[in-house]
Amino acid sequence: MTAFSAHKSQDETAAIRNVETSLQEAWNHHDAKAFASLFTEDADCVNVVGWWWKGRAQIESKVADSHVFLFRDSTVTNNEIQIRFLTSQIAVVHVRWSMAGHRNPDGAPGQPRKGIQTHILQEQEGKWLIAVFNNTDSVPEVSFPTGALQND
Repeated sequence: MTAFSAHKSQDETAAIRNVETSLQEAWNHHDAKAFASLFTEDADCVNVVGWWWKGRAQIESKVADSHVFLFRDSTVTNNEIQIRFLTSQIAVVHVRWSMAGHRNPDGAPGQPRKGIQTHILQEQEGKWLIAVFNNTDSVPEVSFPTGALQND
């Protein structure tokens, strides 16, 4: 790796980390417009319950709707960010996150949550944006059973 490409990689990594930090800040400020501005116009977003939102405008609308009640007082923390470049203009980012302060659909306070997001970022005109976003709750991993299942 040349000095130039190493420097560019550090710059690109910093720019991508900035996108991830900005996404967290937009969520915590309940600013759907700022949140959606970090996505490409034609982005795909699959939220934590499996709803598929298509395009920046729909992402903004759905995030705004969710922050009226369910996520109005929520805060998200990026606990870990891992970046892997697939090409010089495409990166995969995994973000381990935690959340507190949200509500369940019945209005009861939600339990603290943890999850993992997978983002595919694309550089467009010198700016990194999220093209694909997938979110899932995470639970501690357990070993798979090793014995045969028995019928009762």
